[in-house]
Amino acid sequence: MPTKSKIIYTLTDEAPALATSSLLPIIRTFASTADIEVDLSDISLAGRILSAFPERLTEEQRVEDGLAALGELTKDPHANIIKLPNISASVPQLRAAIKELQGQGYDIPEYADNPQTDEQKEANARYSKILGSAVNPVLRQGNSDRRAPAAVKAFARKFPHSMGEWSKASRSHADYMRGGDFFSSEQSITMADAGDVRIEFTPKGGETVVKKELSLEKGEVLDSMFMSAKALDEFFENTLQDCKEAGVMWSLHVKATMMKVSHPIVFGHAVRVFYREVFEKYGELFDELGVNPNNGMNSVLEKIKTLPQSKQDEIEEAIHACYEHRPEMAMVDSVKGITNLHVPSDVIVDASMPAMIRSSGKMWGRDGKTKDTKAVMPESTYARIYQEVINFCKTNGAFDPTTMGTVPNVGLMAMKAEEYGSHDKTFEIEEDGTMRVVDANGNVLMQHDVEKGDIWRACQTKDAAIRDWVKLAVTRSRQSNTPAVFWLDQERAHDLELTKKVKEYLKEHDTEGLEIHIMSYNEAIRFSMERMIRGQDTISVTGNVLRDYLTDLFPIMELGTSAKMLSIVPMLAGGGMYETGAGGSAPKHVQQVEQENHLRWDSLGEFLALGVSLDELGIKENNPRARVLANALDKATETLLENGKSPSRKVGELDNRGSHCYLALYWAQELAAQTEDAELAAEFKPLAEALAANEQKIIEEFNEAQGKPAELDGYYHASLDTVAKVMRPSATFNQIIDSFKK
Repeated sequence: MPTKSKIIYTLTDEAPALATSSLLPIIRTFASTADIEVDLSDISLAGRILSAFPERLTEEQRVEDGLAALGELTKDPHANIIKLPNISASVPQLRAAIKELQGQGYDIPEYADNPQTDEQKEANARYSKILGSAVNPVLRQGNSDRRAPAAVKAFARKFPHSMGEWSKASRSHADYMRGGDFFSSEQSITMADAGDVRIEFTPKGGETVVKKELSLEKGEVLDSMFMSAKALDEFFENTLQDCKEAGVMWSLHVKATMMKVSHPIVFGHAVRVFYREVFEKYGELFDELGVNPNNGMNSVLEKIKTLPQSKQDEIEEAIHACYEHRPEMAMVDSVKGITNLHVPSDVIVDASMPAMIRSSGKMWGRDGKTKDTKAVMPESTYARIYQEVINFCKTNGAFDPTTMGTVPNVGLMAMKAEEYGSHDKTFEIEEDGTMRVVDANGNVLMQHDVEKGDIWRACQTKDAAIRDWVKLAVTRSRQSNTPAVFWLDQERAHDLELTKKVKEYLKEHDTEGLEIHIMSYNEAIRFSMERMIRGQDTISVTGNVLRDYLTDLFPIMELGTSAKMLSIVPMLAGGGMYETGAGGSAPKHVQQVEQENHLRWDSLGEFLALGVSLDELGIKENNPRARVLANALDKATETLLENGKSPSRKVGELDNRGSHCYLALYWAQELAAQTEDAELAAEFKPLAEALAANEQKIIEEFNEAQGKPAELDGYYHASLDTVAKVMRPSATFNQIIDSFKK
């Protein structure tokens, strides 16, 4: 057992990283009184890139592979990790980060669209481990317990956020494939014994090629499935024609960051179909330029800049001509003309669909007005739940945050469970043939006939992860006296295998008096919504992707944002990770800092995660002071919410830095007032008094720093010293915090 308690706080990206420079000094000051060290671990996109190429960097430039180190730490029963939102990088984001780092003097290679040389292939292989959901599968070595804290829920009921008014005449709806998608082709098996399997491809008339070899555990669930490229293109074309005829906007919603292989390809198909005439006319030229539609239309516009101006104008005119016969497309930024298809990471389904539903089913058009929209989500597995929500809202009206119940989630995500662990087993088929999963004896376990361009993938789910998931669901249901619903669709091959295990593993627990159900996705969401509008709570017990979707969907309805959720990951090895909420709006927050030096990022998620982190540490390591700190922090957070000291969106008003100041003030006051530890109360009394006496002066210093561009020296890789100057502009506050002695 370590002699000194330790919390690992992650340095990530964008707004959360800026906020860390302001909040971490406060956390370290308070934690030190309980003999707790708070170490910073860099898992940012830039940090991951630099750690991948140590041989190309000078000794001073090299950085530790923070992600690998944390991955090892998750196996330690004493692990205590606070994990902030990080960039799940798309290719355009990766390229932008590479360009910035190269400009700062780091000799790292380009990411090649079509690697030809061994050096390019080696570089791309390293970058492939950085793209998409590179962080979460490594760190999430436990299942997810995500819920709205009581204080946050109470605040949302007392001060409700705005909700769009639904009309029964709304034409907004979700659309998805009725065949040819992953759902319709999915096959699934459970391994009776541990053993090796191989994924093979046999082209028509050709020799079999082994694509991947896997060593599977006893009881492990393995799925395989494919999406038809022809069916996908036909689906996109039909949705576009339907929108044109019906006069509703068209909007694509996929997960091209987390599903880093399959969904960028799906996104690319949408680009090709929408701009069909452009790609048909300039296809050969685009190939020469290295245009990849998977990276969005913005990458097309970037690539053609190398052409003569007259040719650029000709292609841009052809692009604009497409808009004349296509339906209106939802916009990411109407002012700048950025459409839904510009960048694959701009519209992410789990964040974009709840925002659309909260806005009464409308999205922004090119004229800056909101309009009814067809939300296009090709894969039908989970898309149907959004149509159920839309139907429910059309019938019952918008949810009421002042009365609605809550839907916490127990999510199966340990050990790279399900689709989010499919990246290295996803293939874009190069020619017609057959994909098979074959065991060591040559027995065919699963098989699909596929065509050129189809997307085939396999997914694994470990038995230990499933058993722990069931245990966590029963535990949460018992602790909160709340019904729990396993979302398992009996028409889906994977869920049939999981259902067998769930029924078996439930027998291992005392479920007497508990209300536990197994329902299909549509049944489960209707059941949950019916209870929710009556003020009743329901635990959703779901797989990994549904976990991601629902922990945005319900919180955005309940709380106005998913960033205010408490996310706990009890590690299988005994440690804990405490996640601080979603980061979908982080890029816009950074833009405001760059322009106005005002950060509206709300660190409430960090406050909540820290409270649980301290409490768990206190219990596991017999550190009573840590628990006193945790209890005081929870009370301080409630006071902060009640007093309206969360960040404002407007420059010149309280921002993230000012909110941190009030947290420090209220936290110190609570510690000074508590009676469990008299010595600790005495230590914090002068700090509380100093902060209270200088409150107005500190806030004035924070506000004076706003209104002009912040002097940052990078977006993906700003120096910590530079960020600290921006995020700690109050000399008075810094002196009080930094001079505090335990």
